[in-house]
Amino acid sequence: MVKRIRIFTYIMQQKYLIFIGVLVLAVLAGNFVYPNYFDKGVDFLNSKISWKLPHFWQKPYVLGLDLQGGVNLIYQADLNNVTDRSLAMQGLRDVIERRVNLFGVSEPVVQIQGQDRLVVELPGVKDVGEAIRMIGQTPYLEFNEERPEIETKPILDKIKEVQTAQEKGQDIQKIKDWELAFQNPYIKPTELTGKYLSKATVNFDQTTYKPQIELSFNGEGAKLFEEITSRNIKKPIAILLDGASIIDTSGDGKIDNNDLYAPIVQDKITGGKAIITGNMSVQTANDITRRLNSGALPVKIGNPISQETVGPTLGAVSLKKSLWAGVYGLLAVVLFMIIFYRLPGFLASIALVIYVAITLSIFKLIPVTLTLAGIGGFILSIGMAVDANILIFARMKEEIKKGKSLSVAIKEGFLRAWPSIRDSNFNSLIVCAILFIFTTSFIKGFALTLSLGILVSLFSAIFITRILLMVFVGKRLEKAKWLL
Repeated sequence: MVKRIRIFTYIMQQKYLIFIGVLVLAVLAGNFVYPNYFDKGVDFLNSKISWKLPHFWQKPYVLGLDLQGGVNLIYQADLNNVTDRSLAMQGLRDVIERRVNLFGVSEPVVQIQGQDRLVVELPGVKDVGEAIRMIGQTPYLEFNEERPEIETKPILDKIKEVQTAQEKGQDIQKIKDWELAFQNPYIKPTELTGKYLSKATVNFDQTTYKPQIELSFNGEGAKLFEEITSRNIKKPIAILLDGASIIDTSGDGKIDNNDLYAPIVQDKITGGKAIITGNMSVQTANDITRRLNSGALPVKIGNPISQETVGPTLGAVSLKKSLWAGVYGLLAVVLFMIIFYRLPGFLASIALVIYVAITLSIFKLIPVTLTLAGIGGFILSIGMAVDANILIFARMKEEIKKGKSLSVAIKEGFLRAWPSIRDSNFNSLIVCAILFIFTTSFIKGFALTLSLGILVSLFSAIFITRILLMVFVGKRLEKAKWLL
């Protein structure tokens, strides 16, 4: 209690500086949420005074499937002949996630539902048929060998020729053998693909105790692997899954065409088994194994068992209605606070508007993928944001009725209300965490926006409202009790 009083005293001494800081934060957050008015003012000044002031930083909101439009697909995997179903579904999810990313979808969602279903959400997708075709392809694992120099040079020359033609705006299809420019000049595919791989497992080197990956091929694959390794001794064999390396060797945190995992063949390999070694962690080895097995299964998914298309027009209407619901909810809360709590309610309403600006700014910065459920969580958090203020003002009323001065009533109101505010919001955050961990994407969005709103509302009620009360409620209002 003594520590809290000291903090309160310090805030009283620095209240005007803190108030200015709150105003700056509010202005920055407001302009970040909606920079149009600021940008128009900048354009006006630039035209009148010939300045070159920049526009405010713009960052769009990330909209989910139900607001942006797109498609929701549910696949059922055929796991009848699969022993480790969990591993198979994880591998399937990884492969489809890569395919969706290659398709150029913004903020896709690929997640396992139950034991054998996969949910794929593709916001903004217009060509649904193409997306379904790409997702339904069998994961493709391949083993590539090094090209001889006699093949590499013509490809590099053709790439240069095509690039020059593109820069000049010429039709590259008029160039002889233009298809060569789209081949890899350094490696070429072999006959060995993932359909010949029986299994990939992780084990440990008996000498170094480092993890390594053991590949087991079927009979036909064993013969092919023996032939390939016999002609590539002291040369690399590149292992690719869906056209990209199975390991992040470039260190950029993602697996793409900048990576190439190519172990050097030391001798002809017989018996249909191969060992991949290297400086890899156990987690990396398990990840590679899962990717190899996912390419080798493959887990059949066929056509989606459920397909729901949301048009961009319907999404725009839903977004507009959600925004108006938020505006009406905010106005209703503001009217309630002013009618019942008068001047403190008015100041709490100002803090509430600042809370909305800060919360929406956080949604942009993270960014949070906004869905209808997520916006519902945010609107609910607006109502919950004033709960703390109501508890504080109720305590303030009790202190004023006891005959205490206004400044003492404010201090005591915040100190005595804090335990109740802390416990109630902590319980709400626990529920949000449970919803986020154990539910599907739409409910996750609701839980995330609600939890962020609760955290910001604590800052708004305990900090911003307190500063506003300290600055605007002084001794001159001691006699004007009707305002309180």
